[in-house]
Amino acid sequence: MKLYIRNMVCRRCKIAVESELEKVGLIPQQVELGEVTLKADPNSKQLEQLRDGLNAIGFELIDDQKSKLIEKIKTLIIELVHHNPDPQPLKLSAVITDKLQHDYTYLSNLFSSIEGQTIEKYHIAQKIERVKELLVYNECTLSEIAYQTGYSSAAHLSAQFKQVTGLTPSAFKALKGTKRTNIENL
Repeated sequence: MKLYIRNMVCRRCKIAVESELEKVGLIPQQVELGEVTLKADPNSKQLEQLRDGLNAIGFELIDDQKSKLIEKIKTLIIELVHHNPDPQPLKLSAVITDKLQHDYTYLSNLFSSIEGQTIEKYHIAQKIERVKELLVYNECTLSEIAYQTGYSSAAHLSAQFKQVTGLTPSAFKALKGTKRTNIENL
């Protein structure tokens, strides 16, 4: 059985969810960002305890299909931006369509109606957070960061960074990262 969990965005999140599963006696077969495959179906008491435990630590068990699809889109974008060592050469729409096996127009409209922003804006927000992380914790040049995050040039990265944050990358770096946002809050 598969369970879908909102706000599961990093390796520490996976560890926290695994811990909550163990507390209610559920054995995960596989734990991925936003998704858990269980070895056996849980009973209603276990599901309720899991829901309460997850809510207490900032996660949410997702029940309806549209919300599951939205969470899959977010998880895919987070994986592409934050956990993929290779730059993103493919079009985002093609990757999402291929991975989720749905028409991109449908996914885009669904995402916008529920999240209040487009998939592209969400993707850009994630990329800018990754750029902030690289600016603060890495010794890469802006051109290297642009390449790593899939921007066509340092100029394009700088323009988009300033549009989103109101700061140039160098001004942000001078702030020492005080304006970073948790990726689950984007």
